Amino acid sequence: MNMQGIDMIFSIAILIMSVVIHEVSHGVVANWLGDPTAKYAGRLTLNPIPHLDLFGSVLLPAFFILVDSPIFFAYAKPVPYNPYNLSNQRWGPAMVGVAGPISNILVAIIFAIVLNFGVFSGEFLGIFIWIIQINIWLALFNLIPIPPLDGSKLLFSVLPARLLYWEQILEQYGFFLLIALLFILPDDVLLVPLSRLATIIVGLLIGV
Repeated sequence: MNMQGIDMIFSIAILIMSVVIHEVSHGVVANWLGDPTAKYAGRLTLNPIPHLDLFGSVLLPAFFILVDSPIFFAYAKPVPYNPYNLSNQRWGPAMVGVAGPISNILVAIIFAIVLNFGVFSGEFLGIFIWIIQINIWLALFNLIPIPPLDGSKLLFSVLPARLLYWEQILEQYGFFLLIALLFILPDDVLLVPLSRLATIIVGLLIGV
């Protein structure tokens, strides 16, 4: 197997584990808030097998890597939870939603701290930087306030009652809006600003 193939497999592995941590975090916070649905479904585990979606976790990221796409996008099977079981009905859904992006940010910070200690060098530097980049990108992308992304849960929690009809509209058409932003509209509408922000954050973390 050539180096390009090895790099692709390794990149997908990093992406899968980052997405798994993201999804498990949703379930952990939901369980903490009183909803054990994810726990009973066996989804509070870092074993990637129960979380994997063949298309979203393997084929889709492989496609983006093969075409040298400027974005990193993948998803696992959503962790199930019942919002009506949450002890905090006002902010509980938002807390469960942002748990995923926050977990990716924490992973990036931890690896950045280790990187800045200068303990590792050579190939490990590239691996750590790649882990940081992927997790920052996942966090930022998932914070976009469009369903089914996590940022929508935060948006819906702060919307005043008179605007709650927008929640129904976005829940119904959000996926199509997201596809349009990613693949139909010009890159400078979403992807370029998001990539620039990710680059700035990664640069701050690794001291560039």
